Amino acid sequence: MGMKQVIKNLDAFPRAEDHLLQKTQSGAVVSIVGLFIMATLFLHELTYYISTYEVHEMAVDLKRGETLPIHINMSFPSLPCQVLSVDAIDMSGKHEVDLDTNIWKLRLSREGVIIGTEYLSDLVEKGHTSHNHENETDHHDKKVHLDKFDDEAENMIKTVKKALANGEGCRVYGVLDVQRVAGNFHISVHGLNIFVAQMIFEGATHVNVSHVIHDLSFGPKYPGLHNPLDETNRILHGSSGTFKYYIKIVPTEYKYISKEVLPTNQFSVTEYFSPMNEYDRTWPAVYFLYDLSPITVTIKEERRSFLHFITRLCAVLGGTFALTGMLDRWMFRFLEAVTKPNPRRSMR
Repeated sequence: MGMKQVIKNLDAFPRAEDHLLQKTQSGAVVSIVGLFIMATLFLHELTYYISTYEVHEMAVDLKRGETLPIHINMSFPSLPCQVLSVDAIDMSGKHEVDLDTNIWKLRLSREGVIIGTEYLSDLVEKGHTSHNHENETDHHDKKVHLDKFDDEAENMIKTVKKALANGEGCRVYGVLDVQRVAGNFHISVHGLNIFVAQMIFEGATHVNVSHVIHDLSFGPKYPGLHNPLDETNRILHGSSGTFKYYIKIVPTEYKYISKEVLPTNQFSVTEYFSPMNEYDRTWPAVYFLYDLSPITVTIKEERRSFLHFITRLCAVLGGTFALTGMLDRWMFRFLEAVTKPNPRRSMR
């Protein structure tokens, strides 16, 4: 036995003579269906191979000395822009002044149409600013200052009451850059002098802090990120109160398949509402109290290996080919049994 014959004996796919092969109509139908199934499965596997998947990893957060960006976009349909202030405090109780921020306030009509714009360059907790009492200040200067204050306060009261009567609202949006420590920021009427606020609203229970949070995030968005406070509506129809959102920030890094790294943050939130009564000495506000997790999450985009793609492709195509072969044999035998004449009946 020669070497060629030995190699032929190893052939696992022997071929029959052409005159021994029989092509049937049922076999053609099964072949077409099988080709369609294999083409569909091939496209599915190719899409699965090309697409990326995410791998999540956790580690201790080692970042220090960085700032935390806070993106705000909120509407207050029942409060004019003249009375709203944005204030920020960190964990040590320090008020953040002259922050590198961009905050805008848009005046809104009763229908929600923008009718004016105001830019805030600083965040100052006006209700807590220090007052310098100097004995050397001239009495005449004090009197002029008080007269000026009275005129400004009276004009402001008239302007705000007119805006309230017209149903003006305010939209606050922009970016706060705060220290990367626990703290809070809040939007309220705390920037007003308490006597001015009392004359405008005639009591804290009449300050309606109804609001809509269009967007609140702590960094840029990555694919699949959902911020839980986006499009949150809190409309008060009765007595006013204080809203508090307790936010847990999780530092996150998103690594694209191109090796580009996007540093950002995701967060979870719980909400608490404290209604006001006529004996409360505080004024309604919307607080966002945030704290940072010591764990950072890394999300990586990865793609499946080519060998994995070939393995799955061989499995699905080979399985489909084997299944269609069995169906063809079963259909051929069934049709042969139905159409073949019975020899016993022909003998009779």
